[in-house]
Amino acid sequence: MDKIDRRKFLKRAFVLGAGTLFMSQGCTGKQQDSRITDQESARNNADSEEKQPAGDAYLGVAKGSGPGITSDPSGITRKAIDAIGGISRFVKRGDDVIIKPNICTDYYSYEYAATTNPFVVGTIVSLCLEAGAKRVRVMDSTMRGSGSSEKAYKISGIKDAVEKAGGIMEIMSPMKFREARIPEGSVIKSWPVYRDILEADVVINVPIPKDHPATELTVGCKNLMGVILNQGKFHDSVLSRRIADLASLVRPALTVVDAVRILIHNGPTGGSLSDVKITNTVIASHDMIAADSYATSLFSLTGNDILHIKHAGEMGLGLTDLSRVSIKEITV
Repeated sequence: MDKIDRRKFLKRAFVLGAGTLFMSQGCTGKQQDSRITDQESARNNADSEEKQPAGDAYLGVAKGSGPGITSDPSGITRKAIDAIGGISRFVKRGDDVIIKPNICTDYYSYEYAATTNPFVVGTIVSLCLEAGAKRVRVMDSTMRGSGSSEKAYKISGIKDAVEKAGGIMEIMSPMKFREARIPEGSVIKSWPVYRDILEADVVINVPIPKDHPATELTVGCKNLMGVILNQGKFHDSVLSRRIADLASLVRPALTVVDAVRILIHNGPTGGSLSDVKITNTVIASHDMIAADSYATSLFSLTGNDILHIKHAGEMGLGLTDLSRVSIKEITV
């Protein structure tokens, strides 16, 4: 199907009204017709050689050389994405792109490592527009009790960076959440998800690695919780499996982990610069699970040490065993 056909399909699948279910098989954010589900599923298997074009790394890691200070977040971001084939591998001319950073609170600026680095986000917006994207929107929802999205966008510095790069900051409207069926879910079979995330041509996940009391760490998989309703209800005794189930539905085309600064204590909102470690690192991959697994090493852990990442790997959503993949590490 071409893009118009997919959107016609979505209009038929999205029926207004409480409790309405729609078919969704997210990979790059765009919904798939049931006739090609098996074909798309095979193509989107993170272990498939088709996902790693010859000469391109499976995982790109760029590191700044300046000790103790943030070096060049923009340059590091570009190098990490270039290592896996460049943005044109993911974004084509005319694409509608959504970038999903972590903007969970309106308390602090990005220096406190509670929110994604604005220079990383702004650079990705620029790259998408350079690749010919028709529209690039950036969005997230704050945690319950953590202030307004509008204020968080501004205080984080992301709003200014995105608009300077030519992107659009979008406040996520409650009217756009729809109940989504999760066919591969092990403990949840549906949940209200932001409609545009599932309709976009390309979704790019841009998390920041942080300490978290409920899951030990939050990186790319858990960052997807910003696109659902009822986040408080989502947290329960099987949270790790619920996160993995959500990752089976919302599958970003590209994950770029902003580890320029990481929050090693008192996450996810922090509040003290003593809780922040500067690593000057950006990680990029088509495989969100592999990117998350590499990020855990910054905390002296592995992907299998974090239950939701382990569960996602066991579901076949990506690789936690990084010995199986080509990693290109670059010092900028």
